[in-house]
Amino acid sequence: MRFIALLILIIPGIAATFGIKLMRDAFFGDFYPLFFHVGIQFAAGLILLLAGLAFIGGFILFRDRKRNLTKDK
Repeated sequence: MRFIALLILIIPGIAATFGIKLMRDAFFGDFYPLFFHVGIQFAAGLILLLAGLAFIGGFILFRDRKRNLTKDK
C-alpha cells in the first residue's frame, strides 16, 4: 500500500520538477518548439509547478487529517 502511495506522489513531483525546468528555460531564453512563445512556456511551467505542489500538499493534509494530526480550529 505504501508503494502505491509513493507512486501517486512521484508523478506530481515529476510534473512540478518539469514545470520548474520549463520556467527556468523560458527565463534564460531556451525555447521548446512545442510552445509558440516564451511566455506560454513560462505559464505552462507555472501551472505544472502549482498543480504538482497543490496535489502533494493536499495529499499530505488529507493524510494528517485522517490521523488527527492537525490542530482544531
